[in-house]
Amino acid sequence: MGCKKVCFVSTAASAMRRYVIHIARALADEGIDVTLVSNPDGELSAMCEGGDIRLVPLKMKRGVDLRGPIVTLKLRRIFERGGFDLVSYSSPNASFYASIAAKRAKIPIRMYCQWGIRYVGLDGFKRRVFKLMERRICKNSTNVRAVSKKNLAFDVSEKLCSAAKAEVVGNGGTVGVDTELFDISKKPAFREKTRKKYNIPADAFVFGFCGRFSRDKGAAELLTAFGEIERACPGAILLVVGEFEDLSGVGEDLLARSRRDSRIIFTERIAEGEVCEYYPAMDVLVHPTYREGFGMVIQEAGAFAVPAITTDVPGASEVMEDGVSCVLIPPRDKDALAAAMRRFFCDRSLCEKLGDEAYRRTVRLYTRTVMMKNQLEDYLKLLGER
Repeated sequence: MGCKKVCFVSTAASAMRRYVIHIARALADEGIDVTLVSNPDGELSAMCEGGDIRLVPLKMKRGVDLRGPIVTLKLRRIFERGGFDLVSYSSPNASFYASIAAKRAKIPIRMYCQWGIRYVGLDGFKRRVFKLMERRICKNSTNVRAVSKKNLAFDVSEKLCSAAKAEVVGNGGTVGVDTELFDISKKPAFREKTRKKYNIPADAFVFGFCGRFSRDKGAAELLTAFGEIERACPGAILLVVGEFEDLSGVGEDLLARSRRDSRIIFTERIAEGEVCEYYPAMDVLVHPTYREGFGMVIQEAGAFAVPAITTDVPGASEVMEDGVSCVLIPPRDKDALAAAMRRFFCDRSLCEKLGDEAYRRTVRLYTRTVMMKNQLEDYLKLLGER
């Protein structure tokens, strides 16, 4: 196919490190010239050093940014000088800027990796603004890769893009789970290590959360539901793994009370390479999100045979099967969440049964080997058609 040139753009360097770098390396191994554009980040720079991937640092803010037009202009210059055959973008702001810049730079293949739809978890004016942005991104793109079938159906129903423009790669998702890191044979050792670190008794029943602890991830519902659980279920612990982010609307009193609760453990930020050690300490993953891409944390928990309680929303509800390898509840419903949590606490055999099924499904559909094969074939097909 000759020497093709691909550029990936994302506001979040963490997304580059966790997701994009893997497909970038796979393409580079195929002889494709690959460039990454993201916020300056030492870890990402180190990952690209000495390799075949070029990194261009560009400051881009999350949320409202008055420098948006300047960023768009800089991206256009990068695209025109790079002469790329394909530009791929993800994250709301970066996708908005890059889709405009790539179209103006006449990039032939403009791929929007729609790993989540931001406005779904918003209300009022913000929802309208982000919906308009989403529609503009899709319009500017030649190809949209929805992260799941329900997200694709939502795109079409909301008239964000046509069914002809959008596809789901494989069974959905992004890069899958690295089973060398999330190795189930290490589960007993990881479980003991993490529980010892936080003084969690070996016989305690642990409800776990992993990811951005924010309003649209169901933080208020989780803290409220656990408040009911700990009164009725002695020995229950809530382990919250991840950073606090955008907790407006959760309630200061609820947060303050939760921070004082000895049965709620907040780890704050954990190094990416260490997150795998925390899932085995959990008996159930609780993921009461309002919106989701494809629930990477549900896949990671599944790699350790940890079942999940999650919401019946696009993405999250598609990773596992309700009643088989997970339990689905309505979003924003603290009573349904508390009932599901009590069900697992009172029936330990349910944890084992659903956890085993979650593990089998993860190994079959969501390992990195499977997912990267699907992603690589998709990119190569597009570049070949070009």
